[in-house]
Amino acid sequence: MSEMISVVVSVYNEELSLQRFFETITNVLSHCDVGYEIIFVNDGSSDKSGMILNSLANQDTKVKVVEFARNFGHEAAMIAGIDYATGDYIVCMDADLQHPPESIPEIIQKFRDGYDVVSMIRLENADAGFIKRLTSGTFYKVLNLFSPVKFENNSSDFFAISRQVAEVLRRDYREKVRYLRGYVQSVGFNRTTLQFKAASRVAGESKYNFRKLLKFSIHTLCSFSDMPLKLGIYTGIIVAVFGLIEALYSIIRKIFYDVPAGYSTIIVTLCFLFSVTLIVIGIIGEYISIMFDEIKDRPIYIVKKTRNLHDVKNNDNG
Repeated sequence: MSEMISVVVSVYNEELSLQRFFETITNVLSHCDVGYEIIFVNDGSSDKSGMILNSLANQDTKVKVVEFARNFGHEAAMIAGIDYATGDYIVCMDADLQHPPESIPEIIQKFRDGYDVVSMIRLENADAGFIKRLTSGTFYKVLNLFSPVKFENNSSDFFAISRQVAEVLRRDYREKVRYLRGYVQSVGFNRTTLQFKAASRVAGESKYNFRKLLKFSIHTLCSFSDMPLKLGIYTGIIVAVFGLIEALYSIIRKIFYDVPAGYSTIIVTLCFLFSVTLIVIGIIGEYISIMFDEIKDRPIYIVKKTRNLHDVKNNDNG
């Protein structure tokens, strides 16, 4: 039986780039000696993306469409695509052509070489400014510092997995707060990397603003490490040491110089202690928030309808 590759594409308000992406990806896949399917996951788009996807599905039965009942986020869209994929290999990518479809033949070769996970490492991003590159690099340094699992710097949502890894994700990795590219790098199996240069977006703009990126970074750190919780203990020890030094300093000044402790020193110390306390409470609150989401056990996504997927069981509760 011939090999089969599934390309999972997350779509959110990408009406200006979908047609060009479809033409590019089909041209690449048609020259690969494998069968293929393209699974577009419409993540509650409010533009004409849904109409365009329906048109593409009518043109080509290899185009599969999963339409969410509302916007559930990029991570939910990718795991939904993996849930519905039937290929021996699964490639996850975005529809804006920043993830180059031309890399797919090289990805296929890596699978044939015996690898189960291919992480795509971004060498450069044509749309990323200095601040974005700086924050991205800092994020991975902090994550690797705190997490027992070490992640590839500049890894992206462009990655590929084998059917065996996909089964693990479908069965065992069903958290409501997710970091899918992190799961892919932490499941084990034979893993390798490929490098790519992210081109400029064909159209539209990034859906991640600073607030969303900050929230995503905090959730990721909390999902892969309990070190932030332990920071309260370490900070308390450090503060206790400084407090002891301050106390000794005040006693010495009182004995030898008969000078009362400074008012400013007290204020600074109190402000510092309250700041540490509030930070620790905030960290605990973030972990409780994640636990609350998991305890509620609501679906990761809800499927409104599908196209060209009548032969696949509808996993509409995520």
